[in-house]
Amino acid sequence: MLRQLLRTKSLDALLAEGQAPQHQLKRTLGAFDVVMLGIGAIVGAGIFATIGTAASGDPTRPGAGPALILSFVVTAIACGFAALCYAEFAAMVPISGSAYTYAYATLGELVAWIIGWDLIIEYAVGNVAVAISWGNYFKTLVSGVGIVIPGWLSTDYRTASHIPGLFASAPHLFGVPIVFNILAFGIVALITVVLVIGIRQSATMNSTMVMLKLVVLGFFVVVGWNYTKAGNFHPFAPNGWAGVQAGAAIVFFAYIGFDAVSTVAEETRNPSRDLPIGIVGSLIICTIIYIVVAVVFTGIIPYSVLRQKLATEQAEPLTMALQYANIGRWSNLFVGIVAFGSVVAHTAVLLVFQLGQPRIFFSMARDGLLPPSFAKVHPRFRTPHVTTILTGVAVGVCAMFTSIDEMVDLTNIGTLFAFVLVCIGILILRKRDPDRPRAFRTPWVPVVPMLGVISCLYLMLGLPWITWIRFALWLVVGLVVYYSYGFRRSGLRHAGL
Repeated sequence: MLRQLLRTKSLDALLAEGQAPQHQLKRTLGAFDVVMLGIGAIVGAGIFATIGTAASGDPTRPGAGPALILSFVVTAIACGFAALCYAEFAAMVPISGSAYTYAYATLGELVAWIIGWDLIIEYAVGNVAVAISWGNYFKTLVSGVGIVIPGWLSTDYRTASHIPGLFASAPHLFGVPIVFNILAFGIVALITVVLVIGIRQSATMNSTMVMLKLVVLGFFVVVGWNYTKAGNFHPFAPNGWAGVQAGAAIVFFAYIGFDAVSTVAEETRNPSRDLPIGIVGSLIICTIIYIVVAVVFTGIIPYSVLRQKLATEQAEPLTMALQYANIGRWSNLFVGIVAFGSVVAHTAVLLVFQLGQPRIFFSMARDGLLPPSFAKVHPRFRTPHVTTILTGVAVGVCAMFTSIDEMVDLTNIGTLFAFVLVCIGILILRKRDPDRPRAFRTPWVPVVPMLGVISCLYLMLGLPWITWIRFALWLVVGLVVYYSYGFRRSGLRHAGL
C-alpha cells in the first residue's frame, strides 16, 4: 500500500497522455497571451479589496499601516522564489494540472492528490472571494448612475450582521432575514458560459480587460498622488514587524495567479518558452504596480481613519480612499472610474481562475483519481466543459452565502502550501532526473527552492489559527475522498505500476 501511495508518474508518461487525441486541448496561446493571463489573474481582488484589511488589520491580527509597502515586498520575494521553481516545472512538463502534475512526477500519488485537493482552495475558494469583492465594486459602480441594489441582495449573512439596519430592511421568512449575494452568483454564471465556449475567446476577452484595469490603476495613482500627505506615513509601522508579517500574509492573495498560467500549458503553442516568460514576467510587472498603488493608498488615508471605517462599513478600499480625499465636484466621476476598473479587474481574475480549476480536475480525472466524466472534452469547443460547469455552480452558490475575509485566508494558506511542495519538488527532480533537458532552469539550486519553502512557511505563520484548523479539516476530507475513490481507481494501479 505504501508503495502505491509514493509511486510517481514518469514525465514521459505525462507528456504522452497530453498528446492523446481524446484528451487533447487546442493550442492557440502565444507569449503575449500568457503574460496577459498572468497579469489578469494577479491584478484583481487582492489590490482592490484586501489592501484595506492588510493596512488596517482586524480583530484577529494587527495591521501593517503605511508599512504595507514592505508587506508587498516581502510577499513578492516569497512568490519570486516559488515562481522560479514553477517556471522550470512548467517548461519541462507542459501539461495542464499545475502543481498537481508536478507533484505526481516527483513526490508520489498521495502527495499529488493532496496538492490537487489543495489547489481547489486556491482556484475555486479563491474565486468565491473574488466574486464577492466583484459584487461590492459593481454595487458602487451602478450606484453612481442612480441604481441602488438592496443590501440583502448583495451581502452575505455574516457581513450583514455587522452592518446596522441591514437585517431589519431585508425580507423575512419565518422570522429569519433573507440575505444573499446575487451579484456574486451572476458574474460567476456569466464567466462559466464564456469559458465553455472556448479558450481563444477567453484569452481575447482577458487581454482586453487587463489593458483596461491597468489604465484605471494608473488613473488612481495619478489622481491620488496629489492628495497624499507625508504626515500619513507616520507612524510608518504602527504595529511593528508583526503588522508587516500579517499584512504580507493577507496581500499574498494579491499575488495568487502567476501559477495559474501553468494550467494552460496544453493550450500554449510553445510552452517551453512562453510559460516561463508568462510566470516570471507577470509577477515582476505586478509587483511594481502594487508598490506604487500601496504608496498612494496609504498616503491618502490615515491609518486611524482606515481602521475606523473598515470596522463598521462594507467599504472598498480604493474608492473609499478617493472619497476620503474629497476631490470636489469630480469626486463621483473619479470614484466611478476606479469602481469600473475594479469590476473589470475582478472579472479578469474570475476568468483566469475559473479557467484553471477545471483543468486541475481534468488532469486528475485523466489519472483516474476522479470520475472519467471530469476528463471529457467538448466535441466542438475542445474545452473541459463538464468540470467548467461544475466549478461554476459550486463557486457561484458558495459566493452567495460566505464572507470575503474567511475565503481569502483559506485561499492563502492553501496556495502557500502548494508553493512549498513545488519548491520541494524541484529539489527532488534535480536529484532524481538531473540529465533531463530543461528549457528553463531554476537558478542557484538548492538555495532558491529552500528559500522558497522557508519564506512561504513564514507567510503561513502570519495567518489566524482558525485558518489552520479549517485547512487541516479540508485536507482530512480530501484524504477520505482519495481512499474512497482515487486509491482504488488510480490509472497507475490499474497499469500495475
